[in-house]
Amino acid sequence: MVLEESTRDLERGDPAPEFELPGADGETYSLADFSHYRALLVVFTCNHCPYAQAKVEPLNGLANAYDDVAVVGINPNDADEYPDDSVERMQELVADGTVQYDAYLHDESQAVARAYGAVCTPDPFLFRNGDAGFELAYHGRLDDATGPDERPSGEPGFEMAGAIESVLSGVPVDQQFRPSRGCSIKWK
Repeated sequence: MVLEESTRDLERGDPAPEFELPGADGETYSLADFSHYRALLVVFTCNHCPYAQAKVEPLNGLANAYDDVAVVGINPNDADEYPDDSVERMQELVADGTVQYDAYLHDESQAVARAYGAVCTPDPFLFRNGDAGFELAYHGRLDDATGPDERPSGEPGFEMAGAIESVLSGVPVDQQFRPSRGCSIKWK
């Protein structure tokens, strides 16, 4: 099912909800593990959705382009119903270099996805690291290619790259909310 993300539980300036999740690399990660970065891009994503698959390369590009930004993928899907979203498949994608994010985490309970208000894969949330910790700077799509076979009008991930540049420059993100489009989260 294709879903255009439309709810925004978090508003700009809201703190990032805490998490403690296992990663595909065997480590456990919390929000504090990324506190040395100036910005944090949390993307709810998965392995099986063609919309999410189409954004792996743009996310890898953002992860490789910005040393001051942590790119964290979180897979909240029900792996019992969608076996391709299993931790084992996540591990394979990290091991073979398909996924090059700073961390690829599994949200088995789906509590983190609910806390963020994520509704589809991919669903990106960009946080700036301020005096009070990570606060939401922008929530919306990576670029204007809304279908898995579409090409963006600029570089892949260009809209999010612009938001990241604003955050790193210390200015508010002036982009209006542009919803992400993808597969619905596979809730238990």
